[in-house]
Amino acid sequence: MKKLILASNSPRRSELLKKFGFDFEIKVSDYEEDKAFSDPVLTAKTFAEGKAKSVFNKLNDLNTVVLGADTVVFSDGKILGKASSRVQAFDMLKSLSGKTHQVITGYCVLGSEKPILDCEISLVTFNDLTDEQINEYLDSGLYKGKAGSYGIQDPFNLVKSCSGSVNNVIGLPIEKIAPLLATVLTK
Repeated sequence: MKKLILASNSPRRSELLKKFGFDFEIKVSDYEEDKAFSDPVLTAKTFAEGKAKSVFNKLNDLNTVVLGADTVVFSDGKILGKASSRVQAFDMLKSLSGKTHQVITGYCVLGSEKPILDCEISLVTFNDLTDEQINEYLDSGLYKGKAGSYGIQDPFNLVKSCSGSVNNVIGLPIEKIAPLLATVLTK
């Protein structure tokens, strides 16, 4: 059995892997997400691959499998990453209010075999949010470090509906990744 490394410090990704019974180590990637592309799928997949390669290349261990992932929110032709300020987070949430947007998580499984690079797309519809509701959410601090400045799992009434994998929106389409990892880790 090969060793699994998660190239992410996301507590949500860790929780999902643990929930599905995976033993793994965390090695945070130093990959710089410096240039988003206009295509959100290309962005998510490129960043996921960059994170996985960054960690894998430092390990130099063919008995290891590295999982890299990146989640982006795509709305009105724009990629919404992690907010750098509360003001930016407010603007993001205001722009998502009452609308449907895409959440794309790219993932890369890297080991001694050919890299596996793919993504999952979910559609999320927000409730109509008042400025007061947005500020109450921002006061909680839960928006920090999250694509689009929100977490679907957070205990606020932001989301009206989700079509597709909720786990994908949380940060890892574990339903697709779990069987893949199970196969790759035992090869």
